[in-house]
Amino acid sequence: MASAPAQQPTLTVEQARVVLSEVIQAFSVPENAARMEEARESACNDMGKMLQLVLPVATQIQQEVIKAYGFNNEGEGVLKFARLVKMYESQDPEIAAMSAKLKSLLLPPLSTPPIGAGIAAS
Repeated sequence: MASAPAQQPTLTVEQARVVLSEVIQAFSVPENAARMEEARESACNDMGKMLQLVLPVATQIQQEVIKAYGFNNEGEGVLKFARLVKMYESQDPEIAAMSAKLKSLLLPPLSTPPIGAGIAAS
């Protein structure tokens, strides 16, 4: 199964659902949940620190899952997986829901309105 390193794995909608589900489950594994909690506590809801402390832990957890599906074991693999999920979000409501759940695991709840909601009539 060795192929050119630049080749991006392609997943069907069904496979993407399975991988996304496994990624979400990986965050509930006690060891991973503890790692994320520790990183969040260290970041103290500071967005800069979240990027420095929480994002790398979240990336590692995702990498552990997606490498089994042919994505490279570096940050680039996670980005490619995220792009693939984004592409399927509009086609599949289940993937869109799981993607939203994953984002909620990665990012702290923010008090800002969603994109597009900030356009207020004055």
